[in-house]
Amino acid sequence: MPSLPTLEKDVVARAEGASHAGAFDAPDELPHQDALVDYLLRLGDDSLILGQRLTEWCGHAPALEVELSLANVGLDLIGQASLFLAVAGEVEGRGRDGDALAFHRDVLQFRNCLMVEQPNGDFAQTIARQFLFSTFQHAFFEALTASVEPRLAEIAAKAVKEVRYHAELSADWVMRLGDGTEESRRRMIDGLDWHWRFVDELFAMDDVECRLAAAGIAVDRAPLRAGFDATIARVLNDAILPLPVYPRAVVGGRVGHHSEHLGHLLAIMQFLPRTYPDATW
Repeated sequence: MPSLPTLEKDVVARAEGASHAGAFDAPDELPHQDALVDYLLRLGDDSLILGQRLTEWCGHAPALEVELSLANVGLDLIGQASLFLAVAGEVEGRGRDGDALAFHRDVLQFRNCLMVEQPNGDFAQTIARQFLFSTFQHAFFEALTASVEPRLAEIAAKAVKEVRYHAELSADWVMRLGDGTEESRRRMIDGLDWHWRFVDELFAMDDVECRLAAAGIAVDRAPLRAGFDATIARVLNDAILPLPVYPRAVVGGRVGHHSEHLGHLLAIMQFLPRTYPDATW
């Protein structure tokens, strides 16, 4: 297994056809190939779409410190997406690299959860989304480091350090806004209420993930819920914020059923590579 500093180069090399003596080298060694590709797309798309959302704050954040923080979080997420999508292209074996998967799929082919595609709204709404998702993602990546698929485990080991910071940063802002002025408190409550309906999808397990979890490849999401709920409750208590009541869950992103917001996001994100497909950088 390559060392973490060389992970990005190694994934790109393998995606370009370099030999890799791993768990999924040849088609007859891929009993879960289609499921694994779908799983990798889910992980990559979650990070890619949220990273793209955070770039929308560039030049618009309330302070320079905040702008730099959000930009760094966005870069971390896009870096994670690059790794997951590169491996997805490699396992798929259809000649599509990470860039092709990011920029040349249509909206119905994306597998991200619905939370990450939601509009930024105001700063408090963005922070609410980041707090909920990063709290989940931190626990998820910690569990994914135990995957029997070495490429997944290695990406998770690198990403968990980044996501720990994302979770801490967003939790700090939740407390600052919740225990700030009446205006900041109201906006923080509204932001949490907006995203609360999408939380259940973070922990949903379908046949794809159940098969991979049984094989030791994927994470069983259900055991993560208790720790997530405890962390959310603790931070909201410290922020003197009420715990939202869970509304009826909204799901569908994992099978390509997205809100109208994703199409608008992709129209911007994919414009250059679709308009100039032969361009090199």
